[in-house]
Amino acid sequence: MKSEPDTFGIDDLARVTREPWTGVRNYMARNHMRAMQIGDEVLFHHSNAKPPGVAGLARVIATGVVDQTQFDPKSPYYDEGARRDEPRWDCVDVEFVEKFPTYVSLDELRETPGLEDMLLLRKGMRLSVQPVSPDEYAIIVTLGRRTASAATRDAARPVAKPSKASKASKPAKASKPSKPSAKSAKGSKPSKPSKPSSKSAKPSKR
Repeated sequence: MKSEPDTFGIDDLARVTREPWTGVRNYMARNHMRAMQIGDEVLFHHSNAKPPGVAGLARVIATGVVDQTQFDPKSPYYDEGARRDEPRWDCVDVEFVEKFPTYVSLDELRETPGLEDMLLLRKGMRLSVQPVSPDEYAIIVTLGRRTASAATRDAARPVAKPSKASKASKPAKASKPSKPSAKSAKGSKPSKPSKPSSKSAKPSKR
């Protein structure tokens, strides 16, 4: 799940502990959220950052949450066609799990064996919420939990690209991979949605 750190980053989630992932206005990304289940873990991705990358983990704690920003004319996510008796946009609530000691940049993800077929890395794939396979999730969590010294050492070591024969199979199309290893990367988090990952004043997540 992606979110702009200037709007709502991993540190913001750590501060509020729980937040509705509001502001998603793409039907496919919304449908990925609808496929999530309570307990699914999320790769919290900072988008529109220098560099973009995975900053930590969150966990889904509520599903089928109505996105209240669609009814607020002052919100950048206002949808004049949405009705309270028939909401068009819903989301999930997520809670903070951890901030990685080592930020996993998008460039590092591209160079890491086993992530070649990850949806996030495909050309033109800009969805703010995307499914991630259990194997991809495990690889990224391992990278993020490295110490700073280990990350520096790895950065100095050339990365060998795996042969086609050894490439990981395509990720399973599951909204969030189911726990314990399946997770997902959310598109940029809508502006900080209304509170509780929402505050109507916060920037959107997408």
